[in-house]
Amino acid sequence: MGKGQAAISNTIRVLRFNAGEMTQAALAEKVGVTRQTIVAIEQGRYSPSLEVAFRIAAAFDVPLDQVFQWHGQGQ
Repeated sequence: MGKGQAAISNTIRVLRFNAGEMTQAALAEKVGVTRQTIVAIEQGRYSPSLEVAFRIAAAFDVPLDQVFQWHGQGQ
């Protein structure tokens, strides 16, 4: 990974679209965070806590690795 590139990517935007074009605000309410937090996570500017990551996956009823992908060393 180059400097400044996030080691974690996500498919939240696609999952929201596939969930009837769920808004960021609706997802935030389901997860228990602010819309701004969802925006930052979705854009890769913020990595959520493990608990929030699991809550996001649960909101879409998918496994965690379908939402988040790690691109660390050795990947």
